[in-house]
Amino acid sequence: MRLQVFLAKAGIASRRKCEEYISQGMVSVNGTVVTLPGCKVADTDLVLFNNKEIKPESELVYIALNKPVQYVCSSQDEQGRPLALDLLQKDFKVRLFNVGRLDFMSQGLIFFTNDGEFTRRVTHPSFEIEKEYNIETFEQIPEELEKEYSDGLQIEGEYYRLKRYEKLSLFIVNLVIAQGKNREIRRVFTHFNLTIRKLCRTRIGPVSLGALMPGKYRHLTKEEVTWFLSSEQKSRDRS
Repeated sequence: MRLQVFLAKAGIASRRKCEEYISQGMVSVNGTVVTLPGCKVADTDLVLFNNKEIKPESELVYIALNKPVQYVCSSQDEQGRPLALDLLQKDFKVRLFNVGRLDFMSQGLIFFTNDGEFTRRVTHPSFEIEKEYNIETFEQIPEELEKEYSDGLQIEGEYYRLKRYEKLSLFIVNLVIAQGKNREIRRVFTHFNLTIRKLCRTRIGPVSLGALMPGKYRHLTKEEVTWFLSSEQKSRDRS
């Protein structure tokens, strides 16, 4: 098993993030620091992360949380702000980490897990997992936003493109995007001189927020987890 896969299965982080940890010299195997991802390890090897022994998780957990506003999606915060993780970690013995992010003032659906491969399937752009958002603004939303965002636009060197758009009122829209780059929606709306009053993620792939109240969570069903873990095959089928 490759070292980054071993770390991901141990619930450290996503496979991509684990590769960064390896490159930073935070991992050792049998007493030797390893800095190149791809090193092969076995269950019998002694693997340390930050000088602590780790092993693949025997229990995999998949959680859907309705994150309230003013909670941080991180394992720690230098400013001491509330962590979304604290809303559920106390109920679990295994270490969980967030799958992707919602910024401090955004709310809605976010996953937590200890399965690094699941995280990769949900977050990596190549899988094109749809994410749906409900956005309300203080100013009227111009028609040009839909056209330019659908055609694709560049903002400060970053390319953004919308997948679907539904206008609910002069101030409220639903958007579907497939990549979800860092603070994408806020950057696009700022580009059109719009101030967001509320930003809520309502769906990730087949999983909808539904009646889940802010601050509450539920376990993903076996069918929901299987859908994401088989998304690579679905991606190949579409090509």
